[in-house]
Amino acid sequence: MDYEKLLSRGLKKVPKKKGSGERFELPRAKLLKQGVRTIFINFNEVAGKLRRDPKHFLKFLLKELATSFEEKDGKMIFQGVFTAEQVNKKIESYVKQYVICEECTRPDTKIVEEGGVLFLVCEACGAKQPIKKV
Repeated sequence: MDYEKLLSRGLKKVPKKKGSGERFELPRAKLLKQGVRTIFINFNEVAGKLRRDPKHFLKFLLKELATSFEEKDGKMIFQGVFTAEQVNKKIESYVKQYVICEECTRPDTKIVEEGGVLFLVCEACGAKQPIKKV
């Protein structure tokens, strides 16, 4: 067999890439409605992908959605009915404020507290910017 035939045969067997190819993909909420409650099924998974403390992320969501919650088996149960679109917009807002570096637009950041002030410190470019507390 010649090289071209072997190459095309090999490429056909390689699995197609899933996702957009970006290193950081915005996580999406998986919700379940139960009466007047909304269950955020993959809350811990989303917080993990964002590399943020689940308590900080939860506090932001509760404030933005103006609701209370109850935790059960790693799932967050919010009082009220929310659509996936509503929650995903709040996640996007959180990412813009508390995850993405304003200087280099990379997600390689961490939240550091110095003297009672929170800073978003970028591990990629070294930028340091103050952020408001949740």
